[in-house]
Amino acid sequence: MNAIPQATERDWRTPLELTLLGAIWGCSFLFMRVAVPSFGPFALVEVRLVLGALVLLPFLWRARAQFPPRRWLWLAPIGLVNSALPFVLFAYAAERAPAAIGAICNAMTVLFAALIAFLFFGEKIGVRRAGALLVGFAGVVVLATAKISGLSIGTAVLAGAAASLLYGLGVNLVKRHMTGLPSAAAAAATLSCASLWLLPMALTHLPQGPIPGKAWGAAIALGVVCTGFAFLMFYRLIGRIGPSRASTVTYLVPLFGAAFAWLFLGEPVTLQMLIAGALILGSVAVSQKG
Repeated sequence: MNAIPQATERDWRTPLELTLLGAIWGCSFLFMRVAVPSFGPFALVEVRLVLGALVLLPFLWRARAQFPPRRWLWLAPIGLVNSALPFVLFAYAAERAPAAIGAICNAMTVLFAALIAFLFFGEKIGVRRAGALLVGFAGVVVLATAKISGLSIGTAVLAGAAASLLYGLGVNLVKRHMTGLPSAAAAAATLSCASLWLLPMALTHLPQGPIPGKAWGAAIALGVVCTGFAFLMFYRLIGRIGPSRASTVTYLVPLFGAAFAWLFLGEPVTLQMLIAGALILGSVAVSQKG
């Protein structure tokens, strides 16, 4: 008797949570844009990693028996590849280009994950996915050649694409070396490792002046909401609807990222950005079809 109400609840709850998660991750590019001029990339990302890890540490403590020392031999490098380096690259891009640029580049993660699985892990890619990769890369070229207010954003686009490449590698490493671990606890472990990797750079690149309250607010929201709580939401969605459907949040992040940057920062959305976004998101949709 209770099956129908539960199914109905699930039907409306899933798109609502996917939309909320897309908005939260879209906000992350806005928050980076606000905070990075005051903090610098390394200090900002260190704050993000530490706060995100603190949100998730209770889950790691509860599951600590599942994390013997040998596990950390993979958790540590995964933290570097999947969090520390891409977070810094996206922060670097946020210093040099509108928030929408990083959000659009982030959508390439799905394509890079498929390419790395094909090149290094022996997975088949198929004609459709190979074509989607070419279209997606064309979108990156269109974006990299764009100019905002007369200034080139090529280096920011390359940084965003490199971050997505690292995310794609991270996805494959997580799939092969973290299967069976509680997701929230594993995220806490990798974020903690990432914060340790980055600590020397953060300490040698401390902010040079006082940090405004607005920048502190953006940094705290980036760590607590866009990293800690967002990871919890994402893993909860994966557990309920599976990784394939949960990954559809990829389509929403660039839309929210561009919309929030335009609405709150007055950043322009140019024709080249729209064309590049359409090429990249379209290629992602084709690559995941069927």
